[in-house]
Amino acid sequence: MRMLLLFFLATIVVSPSQGSDLGLSHQIHLLRPQSGNKFPGLSCLSWRLGVETRNIIGWTTVPKECEGYVGHYMLGYQYREDSKVVTNQAIVYAQSLKLKGDGKDVWVFDIDETTLSNLPYYAEHGFGVQPYNSTLFNQWVITAKAPALPESMKLYKTLLSLGIKVVFLTGRSEEQRTVATNNLNHVGFHTWEKLILRASSYTGKTAVEYKSTERKKLEKNGYRIIGNIGDQWSDLMGTPTGNRTFKLPDPMYYIS
Repeated sequence: MRMLLLFFLATIVVSPSQGSDLGLSHQIHLLRPQSGNKFPGLSCLSWRLGVETRNIIGWTTVPKECEGYVGHYMLGYQYREDSKVVTNQAIVYAQSLKLKGDGKDVWVFDIDETTLSNLPYYAEHGFGVQPYNSTLFNQWVITAKAPALPESMKLYKTLLSLGIKVVFLTGRSEEQRTVATNNLNHVGFHTWEKLILRASSYTGKTAVEYKSTERKKLEKNGYRIIGNIGDQWSDLMGTPTGNRTFKLPDPMYYIS
């Protein structure tokens, strides 16, 4: 009944004398479904867009009203589709490159929500609505059961086939090296040039400072960072960033 009423309203808003194109425009506007959860003063879809474009920064938790929306996004097809757009563009870019062939061309991968997915953990903790709890999160990490992100796995395999070496640069602590190695190997990431974890000397430093410093070390050692992919803007900021950066979606948490 409601759809019939909307159609009726759409047909009478614009008279035929105003033109068929304008009448169709009004019909589409009235009849199309609303996308994203709507709450007073908050559209969760628009909130996610603001997060992904870094217009919303410094946030600590997902708005409580958006828990369901973020959960459906992360577990549904749209997250996978968005990830495919990013990694497919990365593959097109990588295939267009003329490599030196000296083994110094590398691609930097973040780990959490880039290479490995922590969705099993976040599904049990409100998809980012609950404040970050390092104790609980590390209990999950040490199980080494995080699955691979399929789109990133495809990119990883393509890069190796092209002769591009992979460097993993993660915010996980150096104490978790064995766990990270086991988890990566278990899900199919068997080959890399370097696995860089956060040393205790970076305590008090931001992710941007830490990752920028480590990328500078790579370049000082003669490596050329031809690509860099991560789920956080802090993975892709600072200097050097690499010749080209690729941002994967992640509306569950923010790291500065």
